[in-house]
This record gives sequence, structure tokens and C-alpha cells, in this order.
Amino acid sequence: LKGDANLLILPGIDAANIAYNLLKTAAGGNIAIGPVLLGAAKPVHILTASATVRRIVNMTALAVADANAIHKDAIDK
Repeated sequence: LKGDANLLILPGIDAANIAYNLLKTAAGGNIAIGPVLLGAAKPVHILTASATVRRIVNMTALAVADANAIHKDAIDK
């Protein structure tokens, strides 16, 4: 393995939530995009009940980018 890691694997939901909030704060601006569930046939974008308008807009932009990438891959085949 080379380069910086961009994936965290944590032992439980509590540890994952703590790490998520720490990284969101450390990134500056309290901005985070996610969580995104990977490993399924297509990405799953998750919004919680406490999602702010900014998070909804960011997640929508990510979903559109993912949909465009999937569409482009389908056209290229």
C-alpha cells in the first residue's frame, strides 16, 4: 500500500460517529460530505434526520456526480 489512507474502519457505530465528528471539525469549516455506503452495486447516500440544508445540498451534488459517472460508464460500454 502506498499513499495516504482515505478509508477508516472502526469497531462500532459509536466510534465511527466520534471519528466522523472529529474529522469534520479538523477539516475546517465544519463541512463534511457523507456518509456514503460502499460495497453495494451502486453507492448509497445517507441523510439523517438532523441533516442541515447545507448537508442536503452537498449530498445531492455528490449523488448527481455519482449518477453522471454511472451514466458515462454505461455510454462508454
